[in-house]
Formats: sequence, C-alpha cells, structure tokens
Amino acid sequence: MLCTHCQTEIADNALICYRCGRATKEPRVKPPSTGSIFERRRRSRWPVVAVAVILVVVVAAAWFFLNGPYN
Repeated sequence: MLCTHCQTEIADNALICYRCGRATKEPRVKPPSTGSIFERRRRSRWPVVAVAVILVVVVAAAWFFLNGPYN
C-alpha cells in the first residue's frame, strides 16, 4: 500500500505512515463538532444543596430541642 500523502510504501494495515506520520485512514470515531473531547460535563448541584439544607434543618431542630424554652 502507498501512503496517500508522501507515496511511501507502507504495510497494508498501517494506521499511520512511518515516514510522514499522517493517518492513512479516516478515524472510526468522529470527534464532537463543538467543544473539547476532554471537557467533562458538569454535574447538577442540587444533590449537594439538598443535603446541606437537610443537615442545617436537623442541626437546628436538635439544638432547639436540647436548648429550647422547655429545658
């Protein structure tokens, strides 16, 4: 097989040319058209906020029952 870029003889199943370093075939997986492939999706902050609110309510209720007007 010949490299389509530099016309060097390469193996039939080669993915890149050893002489010019270019790919010999199109990639099987297409990269996303927008954004980086290394960009991670951001998670929702709702679970953290919900846990924080529940924790504040539990601590406030415990403080009220331990130090409230009935003690």
